[in-house]
Amino acid sequence: MRIYGLKNCDTCRKAMKALPQAELVDVRAEGVPDEVMAEAHSRFGDKLLNTRSTTWRGLSEDERATPPLALLAAHPALMKRPLIVDGDQMYLGWDKATQGALGVSA
Repeated sequence: MRIYGLKNCDTCRKAMKALPQAELVDVRAEGVPDEVMAEAHSRFGDKLLNTRSTTWRGLSEDERATPPLALLAAHPALMKRPLIVDGDQMYLGWDKATQGALGVSA
């Protein structure tokens, strides 16, 4: 199981604490493999972009109009976190539904 996120993100830390067997992949340092990002985008669409982040607010209107996958490649911190990959399953965020699906009690 891999958790794509940021090592200093509180939500990612909560997910790591609840899923000690998972490996954290820091998207700023290591990035997300293109095939993983493409699959995540096909599953989650625009939800993959965190439009409430400070990174998003710092972008110009022209930059925001960039296709999502190109935008995420240029600014990995724009990805909603965490993106959890467990075999062929993917989960986005750390909400009750994700925790339930992974068998974690809140």
